[in-house]
Amino acid sequence: MTLELASQLTFTVNGRPVWVKDTAPTVTLLEYLRLHGYVGTKEGCGDGDCGACTVVVVGQNAEGKPHYQAVNSCLIPLGAVGDRAVLTVEGVANGALHPVQQAMVELGGSQCGYCTPGFIMSMFAAYYDGRLDDVAVEGNLCRCTGYGPIRRAAQQAAAVPIADAHAEQLAQTVVEVGDRAYGLGEDQFYRPTRLDDVLALLQRYPQATLVAGATDLGLELSWHRQHYPVMIALEAVAELKGIEQTAESVTIGAAVPLSHIEDQLWGVFPCLDEMLHWFAARQVRNRATLGGNIGTASPIGDLPPVLLALDATVRLVSATGDRVLPLRDFFKGYRVTDLQPGEVIASINIPKTLPSGATRRISQSYKIGKRGTDDISIVAAAFVVDVDDGNQIIQARLAYGGVAATPIRAIAVEDMLVGRSWDLATVQTVKPALREAFTPLTDLRGSAEYRQRLVANLFEKFFVEMSGIQLAGVSS
Repeated sequence: MTLELASQLTFTVNGRPVWVKDTAPTVTLLEYLRLHGYVGTKEGCGDGDCGACTVVVVGQNAEGKPHYQAVNSCLIPLGAVGDRAVLTVEGVANGALHPVQQAMVELGGSQCGYCTPGFIMSMFAAYYDGRLDDVAVEGNLCRCTGYGPIRRAAQQAAAVPIADAHAEQLAQTVVEVGDRAYGLGEDQFYRPTRLDDVLALLQRYPQATLVAGATDLGLELSWHRQHYPVMIALEAVAELKGIEQTAESVTIGAAVPLSHIEDQLWGVFPCLDEMLHWFAARQVRNRATLGGNIGTASPIGDLPPVLLALDATVRLVSATGDRVLPLRDFFKGYRVTDLQPGEVIASINIPKTLPSGATRRISQSYKIGKRGTDDISIVAAAFVVDVDDGNQIIQARLAYGGVAATPIRAIAVEDMLVGRSWDLATVQTVKPALREAFTPLTDLRGSAEYRQRLVANLFEKFFVEMSGIQLAGVSS
């Protein structure tokens, strides 16, 4: 292993080089920026929910081309921006207002102005991607202006031809995120590019914390709730960043950002498409990874129910070899997995083939929360039902989040469904069993009874939507 710890971290902010020598790599990018005069970047929630802290990092899109990427600076450890180019709201105007700024001014898109820099940065990134729409600002909250003027500003800016210094600079950029290691005192941050180096570092530092997009871990950093003296980032590891698709299956590297999965696999798995749409906002999806979402083992993680319903397997790698585990066997308890010391989640494999006798697959996912994209779920559900030519159920997988200590499948109900006709009578027959399948908790988001009803009613909703029928007077 050639990764040596350096006493200096370098990156650029608005085109100017920055040399960091006296700040721990576990400090968030937001905290560093504000302490060094970039106060246009605001701190709102500190959780990645409000978007006030949005900045832009030059990264790679799903095709490997350089692009401006909106991210939540409150969730990114400073060590992760080594050798990267960061833009803040102070660097958007080049002698004149940028088209997104001009549109916000002309159409009254700002009142108190606290959230405005975050909106500007989200719109800035989307402008150069040709995706300046409502989705671009779904991770930015405004509490006083109202979204009408902001939406109209986005529409106006989207119509302005892209021809400025930012576009020229991006076209000339070569994004090469190489090996990087930076430390201050006991705080160390490693960003290897080879999986072998990751495994070697884990042998040297068995208590090290693995970092993917840091969108979950970043909450702990943002609120200074926990100290992580040694962090090993996976975002630059080549072996973890690929997506391979065959006629039989899709294999997704554990470090592939969710926004790349959206772009490359849209239409392959409908239930995955649907859940990705509701998975936080674009700033989070630009950083969050599939490996991170299952590695945290949260019972309310959005994607585990989808992967369970799709019968995914997970490949785990260590210095002593590989092993493949069905995802249903990966979760062992609340925030506990079967991941052994020294192991890394390398990839997730999702089969595409139907079971013997099945000729059609019906699938969809659902997320119930108090808000749309910008909230964790009360209950998440994903369903896959495979039927034959006679509409008889050959196989069914019903997976849920938010109803147990782990993401979980309703195995007993799945067994009840096999061999039955895929019709409303069958759905009504299994609904009582679904209501009793789990013993969820009552918390601030919902009562146990509410969650139990959702478990059953979401399955009925799935049937109704997929069948295109109208229901009247059906009991819950």
